[in-house]
Amino acid sequence: MARILAIDYGLKRTGLAVTDPLKIIASGLTTVESKGLIPFLKDYFSKEQVELIIIGDPKNWDNTDTHATPLVEKIMIELKKNFPAIPIQKVDERFTSKMASRAMIEMGLKKKKRQDKALVDQIAATIMLQEHLQMHPS
Repeated sequence: MARILAIDYGLKRTGLAVTDPLKIIASGLTTVESKGLIPFLKDYFSKEQVELIIIGDPKNWDNTDTHATPLVEKIMIELKKNFPAIPIQKVDERFTSKMASRAMIEMGLKKKKRQDKALVDQIAATIMLQEHLQMHPS
């Protein structure tokens, strides 16, 4: 069965999360340098079947675009060009980084680990994916 992949795209880093094949559980996959995202995904998709990509849509609390919105639009074009058979869906990513930081505190992680932005990005992608699964049960 195919998985769903979530992308929390940023200027420097991109957090990735993926479902299990049954699409029940969302788990952090990794964080990659944003400039290496497409090569990473080409390798990953050669090993794993993915039926949907969800990508965080950066918006302000008042639903206006953020400074990151053009970056996401640009990478979506690249994703569609490189992976035309996989649908891509934008999802609201507001507050996911704050939720990730709060989750890290609740997990009891030390301050140094909570300041690891790569881990925050990966957890934010996982939160987006988990919310997607809850809104679209299989």
